[in-house]
Amino acid sequence: MTEAGYDVIVLGAGPVGENIADRAVRGGLTAAVVEHELVGGECSYWACMPSKALLRPAEALRAARQVGGAAAAVTGALDVPAVLARRDSFTSDWSDDGQVEWLAGAGITLVRGHGALTGVREVTVTAADGSTTVLTARHAVAITTGSDAAVPDIPGLRAAEPWTSREATSARKVPAGLAIIGGGVVATEMATAYASFGTAVTLIARSGLLGGMEPFAGELVAAALRDQGATVLLGTATTEVTRTADGVTIRTGDGGTVTAEEVLVAAGRTPRTRDIGLETVGLTPGGWITTDDTMRVPGTDWLYAAGDVTHRALLTHQGKYQARAAGDVIAARATGAAVSDAPWGAHVATADHHAVPQVTFTDPQVASVGLTAAAARAAGHRVRVVDYEIGRVAGASLHADGYTGTARMVVDERREVLLGATFAGPDVAELLQAATIAVVGEVPVARLWHAVPAYPTVSEIWLRLLETYGR
Repeated sequence: MTEAGYDVIVLGAGPVGENIADRAVRGGLTAAVVEHELVGGECSYWACMPSKALLRPAEALRAARQVGGAAAAVTGALDVPAVLARRDSFTSDWSDDGQVEWLAGAGITLVRGHGALTGVREVTVTAADGSTTVLTARHAVAITTGSDAAVPDIPGLRAAEPWTSREATSARKVPAGLAIIGGGVVATEMATAYASFGTAVTLIARSGLLGGMEPFAGELVAAALRDQGATVLLGTATTEVTRTADGVTIRTGDGGTVTAEEVLVAAGRTPRTRDIGLETVGLTPGGWITTDDTMRVPGTDWLYAAGDVTHRALLTHQGKYQARAAGDVIAARATGAAVSDAPWGAHVATADHHAVPQVTFTDPQVASVGLTAAAARAAGHRVRVVDYEIGRVAGASLHADGYTGTARMVVDERREVLLGATFAGPDVAELLQAATIAVVGEVPVARLWHAVPAYPTVSEIWLRLLETYGR
């Protein structure tokens, strides 16, 4: 057993942990990150990057086929082996050499192994060979261990060895048939990707698609999946899963059956906190970790958490946002610098509550920020909802023949500021940052009239929304 001391110790070397360590080092502290898998975490190897690499080629192909003149030039089908090879390039063939090099260049120490809290400001790391290292933190320990795919307690499901998001994004070959249990982002994105590969996709959702978003988003995605040849079963429960030599058989609540070569379970996430020593500090192993807006665990002056483990916003960009606040405030508190912890201050993650942007890279894309109409009403706001068909905008009709999509803004009628916005349509991801700025900045609707969109671009949707609003 060896011992080492640092100002900050971070459990988990994904993008959240990397950012906390980096900001702490930039603030004059020393930092070590502990990781037992790949440096770079879920996003780099099994989530954001490989999933979008799988989705983009077919999206580009569909876009070309939606423009007269270009469509005639598209004569071939999607090259699936080339798509998988391109995906591999974005994961560096599941090598973290580049990420390790970045850590070293940033002045951050990497400790390989499984880390667990074993006392106040103390982490014990068990390496692959069984050796242990005790790390002590002079100022803070941060938990950024992320989350795992949840596997519901459906009879036969675990025994059927289902795919999770990891297997779906790292598959070396495309199955002839894929059944997907779930209706959220992972389910719909992977349904979109695998349908484009020629896989017979059946998506089984207990309710609608993309619950928690505006209803029209899930409706448009369901219609597009069916147009791609996928079977979409809504309001359908999965009651049993059986693995045979030929694949899987899924029984549904309405008495039907679905057969496929593989089954993907995409039914939410669970915190990766079961075996990291939470009990030593009075927290529940396997539970989500509650923090204040500076990402510090209440009741302590040294323990922080950020990213998925907090269940605040299970998105890489929000985790990195939390990490910047946490790393900076750890450094400020350690060095006696001023702490800016009022809402929207430099050391708080206020946007987690009011202005979380998200893009679902389905066909069509869904981009949203802030509150939906239903969530705004539930929160007690007096709202006005403004919808507009994006295809009626000149820039959209130029962008794609037969452009189909919907935009919605949710306005707080008392203050006349945006509470939220949702766009569903081709390439709407690039509209989202403007909406995010409007929500975060609480830009009055009257002032938004002076943010003139260039003609003819899809961004002219903002003008049409404001005209529909009427003042």
